[in-house]
Amino acid sequence: MSIRELTPEHIELFADTIVDFFSTLSGEPASVRSAYLLDEADDPVLWNDFQGLITISGGYVGSVCFSAPRNLLTHVLLLSGEGEYSDEKHLDIVGEIANQFSGSSRRKFGESLLISTPVAFAGRSQQIHRRAKSAPYAIPFTWRSYKAGLVVNLEAVPLA
Repeated sequence: MSIRELTPEHIELFADTIVDFFSTLSGEPASVRSAYLLDEADDPVLWNDFQGLITISGGYVGSVCFSAPRNLLTHVLLLSGEGEYSDEKHLDIVGEIANQFSGSSRRKFGESLLISTPVAFAGRSQQIHRRAKSAPYAIPFTWRSYKAGLVVNLEAVPLA
């Protein structure tokens, strides 16, 4: 049995989701930089002020984590018509954005994919455990002047 890792086309799907989300929200797409593999010793997260994590199982196993600074999320809240900018609202919106990636994942990887409810947390307040054996991909991007990222750590479940 061999493990099937992510392909460049899979990574492009996530990059396109980032661009589409910010383009739809503001009319200004995000600028996605080149994805790269994180070192085996690295945490599978680009640590920022807030993280939104979804875990995946079914035909694939792993996680997708959206990591963003407070100011980016405050801007998203503002554009969404929200008038409150508490930590709770920032946690809600980072989870909602992470949830966007779950929809894209299901469309690309199949309806049988089991995707968790997003878990949102601040900073390094939670330990992230790598669920896939393959190295995670970091997908950094900039929207307006804000730098954020997505970490995709997925692999196909071995075929019998």
